Amino acid sequence: MARILIIGNAGGGKSVLARKIAARRGLPYREIDTIVWRPGWVMAPQAEYDAAHAAMIAEESWVLDGLGWTHSLPERFARATEIVFIDMPLWMHFWLAAERQFAWAQGRLENPVAGIAEMPSTRDMFQALWDTDQEMGPEMRRLTDAAEREGKAVTRIRSVEELDAFTAAL
Repeated sequence: MARILIIGNAGGGKSVLARKIAARRGLPYREIDTIVWRPGWVMAPQAEYDAAHAAMIAEESWVLDGLGWTHSLPERFARATEIVFIDMPLWMHFWLAAERQFAWAQGRLENPVAGIAEMPSTRDMFQALWDTDQEMGPEMRRLTDAAEREGKAVTRIRSVEELDAFTAAL
């Protein structure tokens, strides 16, 4: 009955890590982006997102990655039994997201975000990274701190080296 939340800004390796943890621990992998985004990078209506989010986090076990909408973060944190917070410096998220954009443009991206074939514009993606850092970053840190005080298992990853070491130890 493990529910592992992988949280952090875009481009930080959440999805890759979540898939590896799910495979290693025999848990279902869930991606929040699949309930947020529609083809053409159109956001789902809030009521539709809220219903899908409630159903997703109600499952008995999961490894869940993605940001979703800020108002849904507390519900995810409350339901999680473990939290992995990828909290690298913003410049690193920009770098890694740019690498992903290059791979996507060259047709080498193995798992596109939300399964959407068309690549988002790099400008929009960079704007989203900035907005997430400014708007959701403080809330993710507050919720991670609260979860840790509650005694939940929390791992904070602050660099690519820490991410690689954590992944290697799985």
